[in-house]
Amino acid sequence: MIESLRLVDFRCFEQVSLSLDQGGQIFVGENAQGKTSLLEAVCLLLRLQSPRARQTRQLIREGAEGFGIAGEAWGRTLQVRGDRKGLALRADGEEVAVRREYLAESGLVVWMGNEDLDLVRGGGESRRRFLDFIATQVDADYRYHWNRYRKALVARNRYLKSYSAREGVVMAYTKMLLEHGSEMIRLRKELCENLAPLAGGNQEVISGASEELGITYVDRSKGDLEAAFTEVEDSETRRGVTLAGPHRDDVKLTIAGRSAKDFGSEGQQRTVALALKLAQGELLRELGSRSPVYLIDDVFGELDPRRRNALMELLPADAQKLITTTNLDWWKKSGLELGVSEVKEGKVG
Repeated sequence: MIESLRLVDFRCFEQVSLSLDQGGQIFVGENAQGKTSLLEAVCLLLRLQSPRARQTRQLIREGAEGFGIAGEAWGRTLQVRGDRKGLALRADGEEVAVRREYLAESGLVVWMGNEDLDLVRGGGESRRRFLDFIATQVDADYRYHWNRYRKALVARNRYLKSYSAREGVVMAYTKMLLEHGSEMIRLRKELCENLAPLAGGNQEVISGASEELGITYVDRSKGDLEAAFTEVEDSETRRGVTLAGPHRDDVKLTIAGRSAKDFGSEGQQRTVALALKLAQGELLRELGSRSPVYLIDDVFGELDPRRRNALMELLPADAQKLITTTNLDWWKKSGLELGVSEVKEGKVG
């Protein structure tokens, strides 16, 4: 669990210091006051990833040169400092130069928000990111292959734009994509197989009906990644972009055998998204041998009573839950016992 959180020049917060209860905390306030940024800071502290920002500079308070996040978590003192050059890490007062060493001991996270509907309605990128976020938290091999693949992909795309002069370099990067991409595909398939029964059980509880949820990894290389690269070689040369590999794969979600995206009602789609995120938490606990922190961003107030009650029932009682909301009406009726803090204009009271 996270015992404390301290922020300096992060997003709209000039300086904040919080103590957090073992069971969790509810942060209440109007929109655009900083509630989500508190959860984002926890995610960054534990996983070095923001669910909202692609660049470190987006996290720095306006007018500041950098930001700092620190906290006591699982008996350790963690610190992340960021500026326009990147992140600097410390654990128990010692500098940590290698990210994987920091991440191996930091903690696990489940992020839940209204944008989770994109898992069902959106394109493949949302579903790939969902799988990657689970896998990089619990599998050091996957994290290694994922990092190497991403770097090779960026470099290969750069050289593809001048293919005739850089053919040998492109081929070298192709070999890297084959090596690391094949492992990513294998591990993603395993992950989907593990997620399917967990999410399926959640789907039935939340929906209150026997709705069979299907989760199938869509490998666009059809099991032969090298042949897939050969097939698209001419097209890549013309377009200057990599057209084969796990960065183009997807996850097919079905309800009773039909596409959840194309045929599911809004209620069914919301249920699928909740079922997937709850399954993520179960799998993190199983594979990571510890309970994740649940970061729940303005979800409860948007759900109908049946889904809200089912979600509260399925959340592990012993897990720490940090929740944001614009009102407490739903909470007063829930029986949930958590401390409440008000967030207003970048201050927490």
